Amino acid sequence: MLGLMLTAERHRAILRLLEENGRITVAEITRRFQVSASTARRDAVLLAKSGQAFRSHGGLLPAKFFEEEPGLRGPNGHANGTEASIARRAVELVPHEGAVFVDSGSTCLEVGRLLVERRNLRLFTNSVPLIALAAESQATITSIAGEMNKESKAFFGPLALTWLARLRFDVAILGAAGLERSGGALATCTGDAAIKAEVMRRSDSCVLVTEAAKWNGPAPIRFARWSEFDAIVTDHALPRDARIALAAEKVKVVLA
Repeated sequence: MLGLMLTAERHRAILRLLEENGRITVAEITRRFQVSASTARRDAVLLAKSGQAFRSHGGLLPAKFFEEEPGLRGPNGHANGTEASIARRAVELVPHEGAVFVDSGSTCLEVGRLLVERRNLRLFTNSVPLIALAAESQATITSIAGEMNKESKAFFGPLALTWLARLRFDVAILGAAGLERSGGALATCTGDAAIKAEVMRRSDSCVLVTEAAKWNGPAPIRFARWSEFDAIVTDHALPRDARIALAAEKVKVVLA
């Protein structure tokens, strides 16, 4: 009878088990609910996409798993609506095959969560939450590893830069901690800025994904001028002075 459960009922039962046990694998879903492996994987994908759980290592983690990281996930353990909208527009600028770098940060993570479904993509990233999706990803995910920043859950440092020196990317999806009218995109630490700058040097196309609320936001280190981006994907709250400044730099602005 378990295999005949309605999808919605099965999803509610999976979430109850997830809350009780802190993790559930695709194999467990298959066994407990007497469904095929493909149905179990589809359940995992749907629950993750809806923000009710987080995909990782062949199964699911609670949606609040990364809640402790400031700024990475929203109060409900998943991205806010603005970040999700930006991500959906950003993936339209990414090819379905090739090499793509996806930066760390909450908005970039949302882009990555959409790109993992593209079988012919090779994704490179220093984002630990995105690397955690590798086991269930249709795309190939390669880690740019090094020293880990515990707050941002991102790799950086000399080892990461050494690996980057060997690579080239068709597209780079980058985030920023702040946006400065006369300067460009900003980062909060030198390690993060160095990774972003090196990635941009090694990419044929660079796309910045960011919430408009970060315009004139406090961040000390510029890692790129506006002219270095091929496109900026942001939301409709982008202020008028920002639009004028970006137009003057002839940067393509895509509003989500």
